[in-house]
Amino acid sequence: MTDVAPPRLLNDLDQAERFQLLIDAVKDYAIYLLDSEGYVSTWNTGAQLFKGYTAPEIIGQHFSVFYTEEDRAAGLPAKALKTAAQEGRFEAEGWRVRKDGTRFWTHVVIDPVLSDGGLVIGFAKITRDVSDRRANDDALRESEQRFRLLVQGVKDYAIYMLDIDGKVSNWNAGAEAIKGYKAGEIVGRHFSLFYTPEDQAAGLPQKALQTALNEGKFSGEALRVRKGGERFWASVVIDPIHDDGGEFIGFAKVTRDITERRRAEEAVEHSREALLQAQKMEAIGRLTGGVAHDFNNLLTVIRASADFLRRPGLSEDKRARYVQAIADTAERASALTSQLLAFARRQPLQPEVFDVNERVRGLSEIIGSSVGSAVDLVLDLPKKAQTVEADPSQFDTAVLNMVINARDAMPGGGTITISAAFSDGVPAVRGHTAAHGRFVALHIRDTGAGIPPETLGRIFEPFFTTKPVDKGTGLGLSQVYGFAKQSRGEIDVVSEVDRGATFTLYLPQSSKGRVKAAPAEVDCLDVPARRILLVEDNEGVGAFAAGLLRELGQAVVWVGDGQAALEVLEHRACEFDLVFSDVVMPGISGIDLGHRINEMWPQLQVVLTSGYSHILAEEGAHGFRLLNKPYAIDGLIGVLRSKPARGR
Repeated sequence: MTDVAPPRLLNDLDQAERFQLLIDAVKDYAIYLLDSEGYVSTWNTGAQLFKGYTAPEIIGQHFSVFYTEEDRAAGLPAKALKTAAQEGRFEAEGWRVRKDGTRFWTHVVIDPVLSDGGLVIGFAKITRDVSDRRANDDALRESEQRFRLLVQGVKDYAIYMLDIDGKVSNWNAGAEAIKGYKAGEIVGRHFSLFYTPEDQAAGLPQKALQTALNEGKFSGEALRVRKGGERFWASVVIDPIHDDGGEFIGFAKVTRDITERRRAEEAVEHSREALLQAQKMEAIGRLTGGVAHDFNNLLTVIRASADFLRRPGLSEDKRARYVQAIADTAERASALTSQLLAFARRQPLQPEVFDVNERVRGLSEIIGSSVGSAVDLVLDLPKKAQTVEADPSQFDTAVLNMVINARDAMPGGGTITISAAFSDGVPAVRGHTAAHGRFVALHIRDTGAGIPPETLGRIFEPFFTTKPVDKGTGLGLSQVYGFAKQSRGEIDVVSEVDRGATFTLYLPQSSKGRVKAAPAEVDCLDVPARRILLVEDNEGVGAFAAGLLRELGQAVVWVGDGQAALEVLEHRACEFDLVFSDVVMPGISGIDLGHRINEMWPQLQVVLTSGYSHILAEEGAHGFRLLNKPYAIDGLIGVLRSKPARGR
């Protein structure tokens, strides 16, 4: 069984095809036609071999170009045609000239070609090189012998031929060394026996030959089988072979044993995977350890404060102090969670268009109080607006984190310089390729101790810090890193020990117009009464949120998932003003629920809440009002006072 088409029988061809095959198959004679004036009109393979011209080069030229200059001067080309026309044949021997100018002795026969009416319409010309035929044959045999010796001398490669059906037709010493078969054992057998049984069942040997025929080559790496049944990895190349006439006659096959190379590559890959796994485990251990440490500290404050609040007879000032401690600690826990999400690039951002220079100037008082009097703060900011589109609160946090990091690098005082400039692209950073486009580059430079080279590559890792215990969480710079990446920007640092460091935050420049800041929320008085459908799958959070809303004078119906919310609205939509829904829930997500509400009950306002959602992080809130968890009373009051926002 083979995918190679069998050769066509000569009897299947018509008369003209058989004659053309005959003419093209003749290699020892130049057989071609001249028109009545002696110009070449056809050209066979033998003619090309003898005279050196390809068909496109010679067809249309006068046949006298094959004659020597002296013969042309004597008019021999014209005499030859005249003799053939008058006597019915011209036959002679003489010198002829090849394309490269070399001469050779030929035997020439010219016959006239007559029309049905007997007129001469052209000439058939047959030329044979009889000068060096024997010498050429000897040279050819010697060349073939040298080639056979060359192939047989190769030991690292199996080099052999297959016939058109895929049967082995010759065998070299390298093939015997690699596959284990002697020539007498393998010649005449199908090459598929080198394939594994499963590859044979899948028809891969035939597919390889068909690929070689269709595409001109087959190459690949796969398991093969030696004579004794041992499997080995082989690199294989198969090329189709055609004779001088273009006739397909078989395949050339080259195989190399690459088992040792594959084993070495697999060993390297296993080592790399083991190293990556170890690095992942180390990073996870450092991350979880840092989270556990920081949250345990926060929970300690909350637990102790709650225990004191349970004690009877507690004075009002102490009660207020412990309540405030719980509230402050919850804020710190929320900030810690935000920093973790920012590093992971999963923090839901609320981008706005703002001027970097104006934003930094607005932070100058906070920065000044954060760095202290021992540090000189220099703002080198241009007056021209440099606008970006990013989350302004996350931008503020990133700037403050970098400034505090710079302050801590100068315990004895120094100078922090903040400057900004446009940048045509971002340079290659930490092995990443450079980025093109217009960016705003915010530089924060200090004159502190600098960062050692061995530390420089780790400063953006979460919980990595060189500061003493309880002097930092190790999440500040990781927040900057996450914010930059999530904002389609970059963070770079250049440092020299004892000379200071420069952090550069790159954010894409925005061509949009600046958005005016929303007015601040007013005091928590006169909260409008709303009829609210609360959708929350977590019982603890749902009960707490329902209680808060009722304390604020709201009418609340609480359901546990999106499907239940739709069922309630199906019959009672007119009873509600607002749907307050979690995002991550089993079944229908809060975003999908919001879209369906907009379609079916457009009069209802939808507000979403979430502690984390990959959809929010990657796609945003889809135009809905979003209240991040953990939320407080002020946040709920803002929701109750907000105007309806329609999702996209």
